[in-house]
Amino acid sequence: MLLDVRDVQKTFDTSDGPFAVLRGINLHLDGGQSLALTGESGSGKSTLLHLIGGLDVPDHGQIVIDGADIAAMDDTGRATLRRGGVGVVFQQFNLIPSLTIAANIAFQARLAGRYDPAWVDTLANRLGLSAQLGKYPEQISGGQQQRVAIARTLAPRPRLILADEPTGNLDETTAANVMDVLLELVAETGAGLLMVTHSTALAARLGRRLHLRAGCIA
Repeated sequence: MLLDVRDVQKTFDTSDGPFAVLRGINLHLDGGQSLALTGESGSGKSTLLHLIGGLDVPDHGQIVIDGADIAAMDDTGRATLRRGGVGVVFQQFNLIPSLTIAANIAFQARLAGRYDPAWVDTLANRLGLSAQLGKYPEQISGGQQQRVAIARTLAPRPRLILADEPTGNLDETTAANVMDVLLELVAETGAGLLMVTHSTALAARLGRRLHLRAGCIA
């Protein structure tokens, strides 16, 4: 099993007192599988994704990736995992303005010591970015920047890909094309894909679907 989430709970302090965002989440994902996580705004989807990505820690429960409980790791351990084993596609592009598109795509892979120029070229070609590699983020469209962010995530060949509304800034046709490539690459590399989405059409394209309601799996 690639990902095993066991009884994960998370509470945040608010001006009105403690607010339980996640109330005992259990889910699993094997390599080569894809899972859509749906739910209304505020249901805890992005919080769960951040916990699995090691960007925060749960108050209770375990998050086991490839046999390692990331909830028990320190900040350095979680950062190391994110560099190579877990790739995250955020709603925001988070590209580096001073780097070319080619350098942005390669950035994560270089940090992880997994840079493969042939693989980067393949990603750029399949995501329609080959003609943009010498440009800078401000010189390309928002949709193209999102594709760069996806290519950057895939460049280190992560075992687990976490995506938070990865096509939210794309038009319908481009979103469908990007999902085609993303799902193809997940199948080819044997990675697992966990995607947060509001789109029922996109969710239907993934292998499984879980719905989150008020911090619980509905």
